[in-house]
Amino acid sequence: MSHEGIRIVSAEQAEREAAPEVKLPSAAVTPAKVKVMKTEGTGVEIAWKDGHVSKWTFAWLREACPCATCHEARDADGRKPGVAKPQPASLLPMFKAPVRPLEATPVGKYALRFKWNDGHESGIYSWEYLRRLPEGE
Repeated sequence: MSHEGIRIVSAEQAEREAAPEVKLPSAAVTPAKVKVMKTEGTGVEIAWKDGHVSKWTFAWLREACPCATCHEARDADGRKPGVAKPQPASLLPMFKAPVRPLEATPVGKYALRFKWNDGHESGIYSWEYLRRLPEGE
């Protein structure tokens, strides 16, 4: 008996994958105004055409990176987007610079791309992906 192609997933992940994804209306995924507060180091704020406003910190967005590598790492750990990987306890914790983007650039008319200070830059944050994310402290 072959077990190729069998994948073990949590009940929550199986439910998520089985549920049909609802298409959001155009106004819900079209930004009216995008503020990337790079100078302040605080985060991103998007006012959508349907009137909703979403806000995320840079640290939260970095942990919610949609690239395949980050997505797979979160799935393997059972983490949701925006949740940091737990760090092992240490007697002498090493200093870690706060996460911030070195660059934030638009990708066509459908997304943002960040070049993070940790060297990561492969995630493309589409408007739809951002709108579906919960807001991150």
